Amino acid sequence: MNDFDREGMTEMFVFEMSGLVDTLEQQVVQSETEYNDTQINEIFRVMHTIKGSAAMMQFDGIVSVTHVLEDLFYYLREQNPEGVDYQSLSDLVLEGADFVKIELVKIQNGEAADGDPEVLSEAIRKFLFKLKNPGSDEGEIGPQALKAEEGAPMYTYKAKVTFEDGCEMENIRAYTLVHNLMDYAKNIRHTPEDVIDEAAIDVIRQNGFFVDFVSPKPFNEIEAHLEGTVYLKSLELEEVGGGAAEAPAPEMADIPAPDLAAEFVAAEAAAAPAEVAPALPVAPAADSPAPPVITETVMDVKPKAAPAPMAPADEAKGKAAGPAQHVVSVNVNKLDALLNLMGELVISEAMVTQNSELEGLQLDSFFKEARQLRKIINNLQETVMAMRMVPLSGTFLKMHRIVRDMCRQLNKEVHLEIIGEETEVDKNIIEHISDPIMHIIRNSIDHGIEMPDVRDKLGKPTRGKVILQAKHSGSDVLIIIQDDGQGLNRDKILDKARDHGLLRKADSEYTDKEIHQFIFMAGFSTNNEITAYSGRGVGMDVVTNNLEIVGGTALVDSTPGLGSTFTLKIPLTLAIIEGMTIHMAGAKYTIPIASIKRSFKPKMENVFTDPDGNEMITDRGEIYNVVRLYEFFGIDDAITDLEEGILMQLENGDQFICLMVDDLIGEQQAVVQSMPKYFTKVRGLSGCTLLGNGDISLIIDVAGFFDK
Repeated sequence: MNDFDREGMTEMFVFEMSGLVDTLEQQVVQSETEYNDTQINEIFRVMHTIKGSAAMMQFDGIVSVTHVLEDLFYYLREQNPEGVDYQSLSDLVLEGADFVKIELVKIQNGEAADGDPEVLSEAIRKFLFKLKNPGSDEGEIGPQALKAEEGAPMYTYKAKVTFEDGCEMENIRAYTLVHNLMDYAKNIRHTPEDVIDEAAIDVIRQNGFFVDFVSPKPFNEIEAHLEGTVYLKSLELEEVGGGAAEAPAPEMADIPAPDLAAEFVAAEAAAAPAEVAPALPVAPAADSPAPPVITETVMDVKPKAAPAPMAPADEAKGKAAGPAQHVVSVNVNKLDALLNLMGELVISEAMVTQNSELEGLQLDSFFKEARQLRKIINNLQETVMAMRMVPLSGTFLKMHRIVRDMCRQLNKEVHLEIIGEETEVDKNIIEHISDPIMHIIRNSIDHGIEMPDVRDKLGKPTRGKVILQAKHSGSDVLIIIQDDGQGLNRDKILDKARDHGLLRKADSEYTDKEIHQFIFMAGFSTNNEITAYSGRGVGMDVVTNNLEIVGGTALVDSTPGLGSTFTLKIPLTLAIIEGMTIHMAGAKYTIPIASIKRSFKPKMENVFTDPDGNEMITDRGEIYNVVRLYEFFGIDDAITDLEEGILMQLENGDQFICLMVDDLIGEQQAVVQSMPKYFTKVRGLSGCTLLGNGDISLIIDVAGFFDK
């Protein structure tokens, strides 16, 4: 284990194991009441893989927990027992998944994976013992089995294992096999000896992996264990002695390393008829000890069915080509660096094509070639952005566990329906939306979905329903969380808002949607009773806080007695946006095109002031607030006559305002750059960008205009 780069493999280990744990949780949540054969096999496979990988990385705690879970599902798979308490089984598996997740977080943070697996492992062993011995309350199973069978007859076995062609990492698979043998075998010897060495890969591919050992287990159990090896192509197993109590064995260090391949061939030749050639033509080494006397030989060769003969051309192709490689893992930092270079390329192209020295020149050929360059850069940009896009399925499917745990604790019945989980968003955005989705779902189950008996009296199905949906909407993604619960209590929210001093006008002037938005305020809670999930005034403000970071918005609509619908609107990407550059008081600003509905020249006859002193304008039969950008930022020397400026109608969810600016410069792509920390608290700004002529343009945060 000292010959390979442990640190270099840790990141990949954490990534792959996290995916397997997510798969495990999904299988368990889907199988809450009963497991079918497919689900049992899948969970067994996941446990086997996690155990093998953790053993290779020497994370013993993870190995211990996954090993006993693997034993448990091996028994379920092979014996198909009746009367299984699937509820308790699911609890144990999810506890095991939580243990692995906690250890993975430690490993990722560079800490020691020092979790104590004994309590959980013992609980799983007792569960398995009860399955095997109905009516009994105690028992022990696992690595202690060998100790419990001291003095029992011991059998000596020899095995030759070959792995599937193209499975890769044969040395690691051999190491996993040996590690699994340690639970029920002693005096294990194998050839090649150093399986971690990369040179062992070719040896195992050409000759197979040879191992001998002693065990109290009978032949059929040993065979069953070895048959469970992942990517097993064929197994040749022999029992070469045993039936008597085990004599004291010398330490492994005192046993000369034999050539097990030669011994295996010699034993096979002794058992075979004279006219049959040995299966593997390997001569014994000169310094190898003599083969042991075979008192009993039971040969069981179970290769997989041979494939149909290939044509010579196909055979040549098969030998030349390895397994198809369609996916390559790329470090996220490299993708970020590539995106930064893409941004620099966009800026450089703008600086060339918009150079002030080109003004007034007749350069038809130049501008034609510049358009071709722009087309290529656009295609390259789309490719780079596509590489950063990840599906929402990973985030969505995790919500099954949230729903399952809450239903258990609140004694409610809720079904989670997921739609559109294949929708993709930028990886930087997906990191910020997991918490908002989780808090809304928790809020829907805790506050919205009624207890089963209450729903029954109301004529509703006793099992509530939450729908989690994602879909594209132009350059945005909409995430919709809908429940069929009791809905939001308008009067209760209004009373709470009044107590918090949030009301700015008469109660009757507030629309239902405006009142519903109060639930996103920090410290706002209508639940007077503090529970594990609500009542502390913490949670729903996380939704708006996280969405503001990625330029998203949250809306809520509710009908009493029928349920609530939360809509999260988030941009596809934050890196490069289509923007409209505007001019005001000698400075330039960029407004995201996606937020602009239209722009127009206002007329003073359509402008008026409401009783609260707000400037309003009527346009196409609708009334909108007017926000003067120079007043908002406190800037002098701007155009103050409304008719001389331009109004841009901006939308934020289902809200609209008209923003007054001096002039429009034009549309162009903006590479979003972060601003210094002292700008982060300035409302109405989300970043900055570099224009083609070298000027800096501040990017307008449209949501900031809707705060008041």
